[in-house]
Amino acid sequence: MEHVKTLIVGSGPAGYTAAIYASRANLKPLLYQGPQPGGQLTITNDVENFPGYPKGIMGPQMMMELQAQAERFGTDIRNGLVTGVKFNENGPHVATIDEKTEISADTVIISTGASAKWLGLESETRLNGSGVSACAVCDGFFYRGQEVAVVGAGDSACEEAHYLSNLCSKVHLIVRRDEMRASKIMQDRVIKKENIEIHWNSNTDEVLGDDVVNGVRIINNKTQEKTELPVTGFFVAIGHKPNTDIFKGQLDMDDAGYLITKSDSTKTNIKGVFAAGDVQDTVYRQAVTAAGTGCMAALEAERYLTELED
Repeated sequence: MEHVKTLIVGSGPAGYTAAIYASRANLKPLLYQGPQPGGQLTITNDVENFPGYPKGIMGPQMMMELQAQAERFGTDIRNGLVTGVKFNENGPHVATIDEKTEISADTVIISTGASAKWLGLESETRLNGSGVSACAVCDGFFYRGQEVAVVGAGDSACEEAHYLSNLCSKVHLIVRRDEMRASKIMQDRVIKKENIEIHWNSNTDEVLGDDVVNGVRIINNKTQEKTELPVTGFFVAIGHKPNTDIFKGQLDMDDAGYLITKSDSTKTNIKGVFAAGDVQDTVYRQAVTAAGTGCMAALEAERYLTELED
């Protein structure tokens, strides 16, 4: 069985940043990229809010540069999916790759991310990155002064709608019931905003547009009346699912499946196992914060290994 000091599970800003720091600390990290090398940013066109890119950068290009930087310092980056793990309190930990190969590691950094939940419409998939988004903070800037729609009824949807209302001329909030799941304070915040129109009892029938979004058709699920909204941006805010299924029963997680880390740390409940990025972040979910926790995880892995040697 191949043995490494540090195994990084998943790529993206968190995984690649962890790899950069771990390799520079001579931990000789091995990184498995998972099913979507580069993570969610590989389906993001323009990234304008990551430090160091004054003219912005395409998401896939940014991930290629982060990968190249990690490889430059000696990270062993491989294609493959971690399909099983066995964490041992006193190590080493064992991961199964593609259901056949086993790797043992003194430390494991988990950066498997979280996947946005989608409505499942063909047009939503086709126009993803061309007007369809799951992150208002990431992409709202591109729709300044324009009319947009947000679908969802929880705190996240209200936060996205409120954020966009400060940038856009009008925000349509599409809610499938006659009430929201959001907290009272968040509901009040969007209801009081003059440029937010709430469409109750409404489902999204179709996102309109050939190459870019130029509207959305909604249907009232009480009256079956269809309405077309002239929007240029369509934001899906029905939640995220952390990619943590293989860790269930071994690592502490909240009710939604996000890994729980110790305060001001990336440490999980198992010694030598750390979590970075969206897999443990229920609040910010930004590339720059993911990269920051990737750095933290690598530094904490290095300190843990140093303590083992003392």
